[in-house]
Amino acid sequence: MTKAVVGIIGGSGIYDLPGLEDVREERISTPWGEPSDMLRSGRIGNTRAVFLPRHGRGHSLSPSGINYRANIDAMKRAGVTDIISVSACGSFREHLPPGTFVLVDQFIDRTFSRETSFFGNGCVAHVSMAHPVAPLLQNRIAAAGAAEGIACVRGGTYVCMEGPQFSSLAESLAYQAMGCDVIGMTAMPEAKLAREAEISYATIAMVTDFDCWHPGHDAVDVASVINVVHENAGKAAVLLARLLRDFPHQHEPCPIGSDRALDTALITPPASRDPALLQKLDAIMGRVLAH
Repeated sequence: MTKAVVGIIGGSGIYDLPGLEDVREERISTPWGEPSDMLRSGRIGNTRAVFLPRHGRGHSLSPSGINYRANIDAMKRAGVTDIISVSACGSFREHLPPGTFVLVDQFIDRTFSRETSFFGNGCVAHVSMAHPVAPLLQNRIAAAGAAEGIACVRGGTYVCMEGPQFSSLAESLAYQAMGCDVIGMTAMPEAKLAREAEISYATIAMVTDFDCWHPGHDAVDVASVINVVHENAGKAAVLLARLLRDFPHQHEPCPIGSDRALDTALITPPASRDPALLQKLDAIMGRVLAH
């Protein structure tokens, strides 16, 4: 079995991982460019963890300016088997007020200016995204929340918009009518790329506001969001520390096959694959290329 290495991708307000011991910082170059920041590797308890601030320390990267491919490739090169994404989001539901942690299990991708795949001309692959969240990983997050008395709502649909502007009222009402539960700007294409990289993925969506649909609340503004972000960050640190302390030593095979997604995804036969692209895919396709 493979040793479990947990990657934490921190969103707005999550720029470090408190409690990380034996810390080593490493800047990993990838064929897709530079990741958002240096990777901070260490351990909490007996679990090895790798932390990456999605927007960079100092929050210098916008949602559209993040190199998602480089971030996931760097995590793969660091040996990460499971990724927990921590993201700020808006809510479309009365029962999901600011401060709520939502463990979403579905995504709708409304982004339009991002590189969404490692694959392309020369090596075509179509991974399944029917169930984008690894269930065992989500179970462990929920268990850590329960152990620490941090309420986590299981299930929900996250719509990812391009940004960086917040929604118009018409957009907010439309997404609510579609059945979306929360809205953010970063889960896509992150979740898709993690699946292509055969890394189990789950999201903690931390609600900061009611978007702009709610008649009893003002339109979203950065100041009010940041206030809730700081409150959420403390709870997230406690939850993640408990999760890592209780994490199994060995990576648990994913029941939906997220860690073997390429077994049924590659359509270009070996003889027709572009050697230059394969060279860039050395980390992402390493398991497949080794056979």
